[in-house]
Amino acid sequence: MTAPHAIARTALPFPLAARGKVRDVYAVGADRLLVVATDRISAFDVVMAEPIPYKGEVLTQATAWWLERLRELGADHLISVDPDRIVEEVPALAATRAVWARRSMLVRRTVPFPVECVVRGYLAGSAWKEYRQTGTLAGEPLPPGLGESARLEPPIFSPATKAATGHDENITFEQLARIVGADVAEELRRRSLALYERARELAEPAGIIIADTKFEFGRLPDGRILLIDEVLTPDSSRFWPRETYAPGGPQPSLDKQPVRDYLEALSARGAWNKEPPPPPLPAEVVAATSARYRDLFRRLTGVELEAYGAPDGATEEA
Repeated sequence: MTAPHAIARTALPFPLAARGKVRDVYAVGADRLLVVATDRISAFDVVMAEPIPYKGEVLTQATAWWLERLRELGADHLISVDPDRIVEEVPALAATRAVWARRSMLVRRTVPFPVECVVRGYLAGSAWKEYRQTGTLAGEPLPPGLGESARLEPPIFSPATKAATGHDENITFEQLARIVGADVAEELRRRSLALYERARELAEPAGIIIADTKFEFGRLPDGRILLIDEVLTPDSSRFWPRETYAPGGPQPSLDKQPVRDYLEALSARGAWNKEPPPPPLPAEVVAATSARYRDLFRRLTGVELEAYGAPDGATEEA
């Protein structure tokens, strides 16, 4: 394998539409965006100083892999992840290709709904914390006697507000309907549950449990609602190895667990309070986390990241 090429921040010759914890988003036309997944990593809502080699590439290529298989359930915003196609569409990107290639999606621009459409198939994370305290999830009662990491049947649609900083907040379906309208809320719930169910089927042969995930949607000027942003990546989902699944406690995850474990150990010793600035990550933690992302990609797709060439995204006229 060649030496890792890690990108922590980009500066492309286009207007910056947004810069999040991981993604730099550029306006490359009146109705198009280039979504660049950097190698930045966050934990406990704090962005670390050290990038994780190959992470952005995994997020982009995994999203393209999923979208190819989920498009029958509804339209999405992806035009292409192929660098040649992207340069054809936006020639001014050719000079900076080394920065954004394989980590970028050319997408249709939408007006995003200000909510995250979370689907939970297992009781973990903030859902477990709320259930343990009140027996509810987003204010809705759940059956009594469930343990941590218990499978939820059927899966539960659990929307959340999108926080610019800090933690997202779980909301009820009624609150969602007040934010986006009743008809849109029904469509977001239907599509999110259908996407999760199909993804769970696709992950099963790879021995991967999708404990929960979040989807985002946006609206085109003509009113169509598209699936947007990253989809079923290790940053937007909780992936567990099926071979070690044991309900009744927390599960090992197939993502940035090495970073979390290191930071939790620091916190337990009083060496970090989970607030900025972040502590430096040791090289071995960075390397282990990079390997974890690439291993998940290989496990999911059956292909090494370096050998994978994701197909073009759109099946309709871009």
